Amino acid sequence: MALFSRTRDSIHKTTLAVAAVSAAAVLAACSAPPVPAPPSSSSAAGTTPSSPSPTPAPPSASASPDASPNDGTRALGWGPEQRDQDTAAAAVAAMTVEEKAGQVLMPSYSGTDPEAQAGTIERLHLAGSIIMGENVPLDAQNQVDPSAMAAVNARLAQAARADGRGWPGLIGVDQEGGVVARLGAPLTEWPAPMSYGAAGSVPLTKDAGRALASELAPLGFNVDFAPDTDVTIGPADPTIGARSMSGDPDAAARLGVAFSQGMQEAGLLPAVKHFPGHGSVTVDSHQSLPVQPAGVAELSARDWKPFQAAVAAGAPMVMTGHIAVPALEPGVPASLSRPTYAALRGMGFNGVAVTDALNMGAIQQQFPDGTAAPAALAAGADLLLMPADVGQAHAAIVRAAASGSLPAARLDEAAQRVATMMIWRGRTTPPAGSAPGSGSPLSARVSAAAVTVLAGPCSGPMVQGSVRLAGGSPQDRARFEAAASRAGLGLGEGPLVSLIGYGGAPAGGDIAVALDAPWPLQDSTAPVKMAVYGRSQGAFDALAAVLAGKATAPGKLPAAVGSFPAGTGCP
Repeated sequence: MALFSRTRDSIHKTTLAVAAVSAAAVLAACSAPPVPAPPSSSSAAGTTPSSPSPTPAPPSASASPDASPNDGTRALGWGPEQRDQDTAAAAVAAMTVEEKAGQVLMPSYSGTDPEAQAGTIERLHLAGSIIMGENVPLDAQNQVDPSAMAAVNARLAQAARADGRGWPGLIGVDQEGGVVARLGAPLTEWPAPMSYGAAGSVPLTKDAGRALASELAPLGFNVDFAPDTDVTIGPADPTIGARSMSGDPDAAARLGVAFSQGMQEAGLLPAVKHFPGHGSVTVDSHQSLPVQPAGVAELSARDWKPFQAAVAAGAPMVMTGHIAVPALEPGVPASLSRPTYAALRGMGFNGVAVTDALNMGAIQQQFPDGTAAPAALAAGADLLLMPADVGQAHAAIVRAAASGSLPAARLDEAAQRVATMMIWRGRTTPPAGSAPGSGSPLSARVSAAAVTVLAGPCSGPMVQGSVRLAGGSPQDRARFEAAASRAGLGLGEGPLVSLIGYGGAPAGGDIAVALDAPWPLQDSTAPVKMAVYGRSQGAFDALAAVLAGKATAPGKLPAAVGSFPAGTGCP
């Protein structure tokens, strides 16, 4: 299913061109007024019928590059076609303010019973729901129950259509791989996204995006808030770390586009994140508001490159982060900043701009009681993710629309963009999905291609016969033991292998192994230093094979680690 609207060659050429956008052009975009809603979507608040007219299902014919712009198949540049936008505009024009306010909200909920959330979706006309870890039903073995998960998502999807909408609701999840994965076994466990930067393979990254999404689609998901295209600055980055694919903006751009394309080919809508870039700030926005000191020229040359590439490739969604950028608007989170959205639109982005979760500390400390919702919409957001209290957020939007502090045209524009995306998504038929766990061999290939030796031998066995083991979690040690056995290594004597988990401290011993971001290796005293960027069984198998001399370590550092520059690794 070709959901991207451009060929691979044109994407490559356009990406190179967009990456060269000047700082002056971006600044001009930042000072531009907000884009008004198309005339067909603007309706005065309070003057619309009480319920939307049923939306006819659009035809399923695919767009033709030679089609006349008048037949509705003119591509809009981010996936949908003119017919999708026209259908959305007519539907939004028939909505009440309360219905429009619901169309731009995507909350979370508590527990594994979806009934209360389904009722809220119906009552407030919500766009859909995101599934978090606490919502995932588990079986008797404490693993994900795929059938029960599919039933939950089907109930939420049913609720999203209860008011007569002719398009599917958004059923989303955060499934990046590594530490951010809401659904575990029996679904495939993927290593941290930094593995793709270490492996350096665009085709492998695209295959991984497709495989990850192909296990989610049969469960009823149609949105995955991935990939993370932030460019990490290294150890000073406390939030993103190994969620970043690379510290090289061009590599992050190439790999981010590839992963997104793979996801879309499997039927899931990706959302590249977190514009204007979370990998180069030193405060965690989950806790408080980070400040990005870089100017527009520096941001354009570093943090914005992956987003420019994604826009050029036709990305349907971009997530904005809760980061203050004084060069754009001092003291205001980017997710609520009009100049930030103007900069994003100035790149040519016409898709859905979704905020990061509005229940995070960076927002709650400054915008209590749902006030962030109308502020984000007025600034230029289209979809509001995870407000702390969706009822408060919905009421605040309705009040702001009534008072005029949220222009009617802006609310219409946001609702129309979300509806356009989902009408388009609703008339495409995703390919047959994959069974849970079917991506495990590919996940193992990713880890094998990523394992990196920063210091130590590049050929032959690193250890002979047996090793001792320290650090890591009980699961890490069990997985290492299983991998060592397969590689012909015993445990109990010999060189000491020190495992460093997520957020772990530098380690001593004979061989230090970073299982997540490689930063702790900077101050580790072990003479051999290795990074595997993951804690999956495949990552441990790759590690053991290199230790035993049964495989080489082809990975290269995607970002500098102390005195080890980016690109360090075995030849």
